[in-house]
Amino acid sequence: MDVPASGLRFEPEPGGDGSLHTLRSRWQSASLAAGWRFPSDWAVPEVDRVCADVLRNGSAEIPIGGLARARAAAGAGLAETLLDLAALHAVITQPGESSGLVSPDVDALPSRLLRVAALAWADVAMDKLATTEVIDPLTGLPTASYLRTRLRELYGRAGRHAGEDHTLLVVSVELSGVTGWPRLTAMILIAEALRAVFDSGESIASLGPSTVAAAVPRDGRIATKAVTLRRELHERLSVDDQLEHLGPPKIKLFRLPPTHEAACDLLQRLARP
Repeated sequence: MDVPASGLRFEPEPGGDGSLHTLRSRWQSASLAAGWRFPSDWAVPEVDRVCADVLRNGSAEIPIGGLARARAAAGAGLAETLLDLAALHAVITQPGESSGLVSPDVDALPSRLLRVAALAWADVAMDKLATTEVIDPLTGLPTASYLRTRLRELYGRAGRHAGEDHTLLVVSVELSGVTGWPRLTAMILIAEALRAVFDSGESIASLGPSTVAAAVPRDGRIATKAVTLRRELHERLSVDDQLEHLGPPKIKLFRLPPTHEAACDLLQRLARP
């Protein structure tokens, strides 16, 4: 099938319903099979916007730019981002494969879509390098850049190892089966719970699309606050009917490593559980 160089058009397989759910499901399966490394963070809201535009008018340049920015903000590399886009392109241009399997090929992407995605990803990647403190517009929390800066201050204290005075509390939630507004709502409620429990100047930040963290003092109250946090999370998330099937958020404590560089590596790993 011919595909316009500046657009995409989805034709469902025989027997398929051609819905957003069908396109999204096939795209996710193709991306995971092609090597997407972290299944839990694939389903961001921008994915649905891309699917909706493809189904509506076959042109998805603007939402693809938004998706590339979201991928960069979440820590996905350019190669992984483009391979994910190639999986979408393969699903659209190879609808008749009897096995249901497709072969994503970055080199087969229309040049305009490749350029749009690469430039959008680079915009965010360069901004992350240049910015030391950014606010996540969804949760209102500072991003990982801010937490890295705060940890540098802790590690810079003369004669003290940051791990002696502080520990890292991380909250993550499985959102791979949640899309659209419920996904956004879940992260907003989780951020609110952390702010309610850690309201004494602790450094709280959003690490990724499904993870938040706080550098908290080791003052003997961590266990009590963790219990309080679990209760706050349950109370907030249980009030939304659309989040009933969501599993309970995981709360984990991590000892800060000996150096600031190692701590930054830890934050990067935790950002994509």
